[in-house]
Amino acid sequence: MPESRRHLLAGLVGVAGILAARPLLAGLQAPAPGSGAAPRAKVYPNGRDPNASTGIEAPSRPDPKVITRANQMEIKTDIAKLYEMVSELKEQIEKTDASSTLSLAVVKKAQEIEKLAKQIKNLARG
Repeated sequence: MPESRRHLLAGLVGVAGILAARPLLAGLQAPAPGSGAAPRAKVYPNGRDPNASTGIEAPSRPDPKVITRANQMEIKTDIAKLYEMVSELKEQIEKTDASSTLSLAVVKKAQEIEKLAKQIKNLARG
C-alpha cells in the first residue's frame, strides 16, 4: 500500500506541476493572430498594406489565345509598315545613279527595314 501512495502522490505532483507551468508557457507562445496583441506592420510607401489579407485568390495567368491575337495584329501592322518602308527605299534607289555611291539616308533606311524585319520574325516565333 505505501508504494501505491507514492505513485498517487507522484502523479498528483506531476499534474500540479503541469497545471502550474501552463500559464507560464502560454506567455512564451506567440499571440494568436487577430487577438490585437501583435504589433501591426506599417503601410509600405508604395501604398500596399502588409496587414491586409491576401485571400485565397489564385494568381491569374494570361490567356494564350489573347496573346496570340495581339501578336498577329502587331505583325499585320508591322508588315504594312515594312511594305511602305521597302517601297520608299526602292524609289530612292531608282532615283540615284547606279555609278554613284549610296547616300547615308539610303543606308539608314535599309538598317531600319532590317530591324523591323527581325522584330516581325521574333513576333512570329512567339
